Amino acid sequence: MNRVKVSVFQEAKNGNVECGDSYYYQETDEGFICALADGLGSGQYAKESSKIVIDIIEENFTLKPEELIVKCNKQLIGKRGAVLAIFKMDYVAHAYTISLIGNIGVMSVSGDKKRKYIPIVGYLSGCNNNLKVIREPLEEEMNFIMYTDGVTNQDLSQNYFYDKDVERITKCFALKNDGPRKDDTTLIAIHYNRA
Repeated sequence: MNRVKVSVFQEAKNGNVECGDSYYYQETDEGFICALADGLGSGQYAKESSKIVIDIIEENFTLKPEELIVKCNKQLIGKRGAVLAIFKMDYVAHAYTISLIGNIGVMSVSGDKKRKYIPIVGYLSGCNNNLKVIREPLEEEMNFIMYTDGVTNQDLSQNYFYDKDVERITKCFALKNDGPRKDDTTLIAIHYNRA
């Protein structure tokens, strides 16, 4: 159906070989899902936790976010833990949901250039956590930005996030942030067009 275009910027913390963030996205005839997980800390063990979460979501992406969270929590017992955002679009209902545990950020940009930020705290660790779920109507054309804590508020204030070309968004972000990373950084730019 191709109503969605996606571009990803990802870079490990300065000095690390592996980024502790993992992500997955897929579009179907009924909608779109994107999940972004950030393993606590950085390096190999952070990557291990975030990859466990994303592998579970990839294998079970048709489940409700609450069911996915339960599955992820079970697999993270004894591991370092992770934070997670699951973003889903429902093309039939013309709505989107964002399910969050932890400090993965999500920003929506409407067609009239209004920005909305959705952050929360907490993390997946094998224990029960409060899951925050936001449900909003899908407009005819929107941008969504999902990001880990390597992305700052100053970064998010830039005007290039209004661009409909997601490749340009991630390229502009990379150019303005060329230098050693203080944290593992992932920025996923998503553009939705109903037409």
